[in-house]
Amino acid sequence: MSGRKRIYVAYFGGTIGMMPTASGYAPVRGHLGSQIRQTPELNARDVPELVVSEHEPLLDSANARPSDWLRIAREIVEHRHSFDGFVVLHGTDTMAYTASALAFLLRGLGKPVIVTGSQIPLGVLRSDGRQNLLTSALVAARDDVREVCLVFGSHILAGARAVKASASGFEAFTSPNAAPLGAAGVLITLDEARLRVTERAPIALPLALDANVALLRLYPGMPAALLRAALAEPIKGLVIEAYGAGTFADGDPYLLAALADGARRDIVIAVVSQCADGRVDLGAYATSGPLIRAGAVGGLDMTTEAAYAKLVVLLSEGHPPATVRALLAQDLAGELTP
Repeated sequence: MSGRKRIYVAYFGGTIGMMPTASGYAPVRGHLGSQIRQTPELNARDVPELVVSEHEPLLDSANARPSDWLRIAREIVEHRHSFDGFVVLHGTDTMAYTASALAFLLRGLGKPVIVTGSQIPLGVLRSDGRQNLLTSALVAARDDVREVCLVFGSHILAGARAVKASASGFEAFTSPNAAPLGAAGVLITLDEARLRVTERAPIALPLALDANVALLRLYPGMPAALLRAALAEPIKGLVIEAYGAGTFADGDPYLLAALADGARRDIVIAVVSQCADGRVDLGAYATSGPLIRAGAVGGLDMTTEAAYAKLVVLLSEGHPPATVRALLAQDLAGELTP
């Protein structure tokens, strides 16, 4: 047993640790740890030691907020010298947002942080939780992984690239604009060329994740009042899901006026594509002109989840708007292809 890796398992909620009750599946304190102890493959000698910590109260991921992202990051930073790697157990509904946020908050940590969960509770027949947790623990014990990843089914994804693609399938997550980091099949394989190499020192965590950031999807005929509301006080940043390569309705004077008002208040605007497989190029079409004049930053091939989390983190770190705009266009945690 000498040299066995130690992995910190932070259970913040989600289906994986739930148990059947009269009202349906629900989280019950202590149930997850009990199930792990009763699962032989999770206690095998060639599996790292799992030290489980349960969040109080356990969260349904639909209730997760940016403050919860910071709480998870703080817990990991607090234990960074005592463990070889970390596994975060989380509900699937907002898992991609949390994985993206942790990728930005923990940039420079230099240790593996694996976000996972399940579609079926760990203690239920046919649970996918056993395999997801086992794969996550093994990836978290690797010396060549020094970043935040999302592991689900057979996919090992960069944390800031993942999106939820299925509400019920065991292969629930994908990364549409970037190849997976690896796969869990007969063997766990990782593409070393795609793994990040940590060179910078860890980034100090912000005191709070309290930057007000809005998210708005454009649609034909959208009233200008919606855009004005998304740019109103106390909003400091806005992610716009634009059409295609980043186009905007430049023929609507009311929308243009609302966008111009937001620009005058120096609100930081990030533009991502509504296309799952897409890349924003604000110089490709003339109809992107209003966004360019408003100082918007093209998010290239970032996911909506990554763009939102990145804007919340950067604004909460206290950077001035000009610096946030510059950092939005840079690859900080594997979230975009320059």
